[in-house]
Amino acid sequence: MNQDLSIVQLVMHASFIVQLVMLLLLIGSVTSWAAIFRKLRALKGIKAHNDDFERDFWSGTSLNDLYASAAQNAKYGGPMERIFASGMREYQKLRERRIQDPGTLLDGARRAMRASYQRELDAAEVNLSFLASVGSVSPYIGLFGTVWGIMHAFTGLASLQQVTLATVAPGIAEALVATALGLFAAIPAVVAYNRFARDIDRLAIKLETFIEEFSNILQRNLGVHHPHPQSATPTGY
Repeated sequence: MNQDLSIVQLVMHASFIVQLVMLLLLIGSVTSWAAIFRKLRALKGIKAHNDDFERDFWSGTSLNDLYASAAQNAKYGGPMERIFASGMREYQKLRERRIQDPGTLLDGARRAMRASYQRELDAAEVNLSFLASVGSVSPYIGLFGTVWGIMHAFTGLASLQQVTLATVAPGIAEALVATALGLFAAIPAVVAYNRFARDIDRLAIKLETFIEEFSNILQRNLGVHHPHPQSATPTGY
């Protein structure tokens, strides 16, 4: 491609509307890449925190010690730790109110964990809708720029007596750059969205499994000898 048809020259000589479309697509691409890197870092941190807490949870540490640690680490811990803390907090509040019915205690803990679970999923899904929007809208924005650019090119050729490929090519090439930028912005966003959606689905399954496992532990403890959570352990001893 000669200098007259280089990408920079095509962008510089494009019409104002096409340049505006290109700028919009470039901003969308840069923003989506920033969101992708933030989400990668966030999900990696979530997985590490969950693995650490799950290892501590099943190590035989007492629920009281786990809850004290989770309460202190609420801001910097992972979703699983905060869900556990929500369940234990509600459980202890109900016990302090002299509620002894096992069903009421278990239901209260489960409701608190479910509410915390939904908050954690909402936080994990931040920026997913933005990536979906960039992935679905960018090609159409690029196509709009291309159509507008082609219309502008042919309008400019209307006054010429003789039209050759050399006179048509620059205008068409300028217009097609908008479509290329639209695909450049859309493809990474779609790939990242699918990857993150799959990772968050796995996270949701893991958190739901933990809620059920912890609920079973509470149910066994309540059903056998009603231990106070100060002395209970994940294994029920």
